[in-house]
Amino acid sequence: MRHMHHHHHRARWSRFPFGHAGPGHHRGRRGGRLGRMFEHGDLRHVLLALIAEKPSHGYELMRELEERTGGAYRPSPGVVYPTLAMLEDEGLIRPAGGESGRKRFEVTDAGGAALEQQRPMVEAIFARLNEAAAASALSSPKVLRAMENLKTALRLRLSNGPISEGQIEAIAAALDEAAAKVERI
Repeated sequence: MRHMHHHHHRARWSRFPFGHAGPGHHRGRRGGRLGRMFEHGDLRHVLLALIAEKPSHGYELMRELEERTGGAYRPSPGVVYPTLAMLEDEGLIRPAGGESGRKRFEVTDAGGAALEQQRPMVEAIFARLNEAAAASALSSPKVLRAMENLKTALRLRLSNGPISEGQIEAIAAALDEAAAKVERI
């Protein structure tokens, strides 16, 4: 039994950073996408790119990733801090001066050069982050309710007797306006 537990523990860490999600979870549709996103050290590139945008400490980076994926992915401190330590050891980031307490990191010249070399890969990872955020937003109960509400309103209006050309145009204009608003958000 002890041996089994030990094996499970090793397997859990060999899969990080999504190993904490529990057995089989990362094979689910959304979990699978996020699992693939951060395989093979991709999290290093993401953290380096985020720090290059804005010097940050670990907690801010975790929150930023959660926001960028619409809450679909938030890396744990047990993954983020060792990754930051690795980037610091490699000379790609350094603590930004002048602040006590939490360590805020900034990118070094070497880090900036490494990021330039990895630009296409980093852009591909961020595209997957956006995809995860879109999937998360579309499956949000609030958004689903609003979409159902719109379908119901359309069905009711269309089954409510004859509709003139002017009314059809007004419905189309209302839908186009909603689409334009969503794009601007």
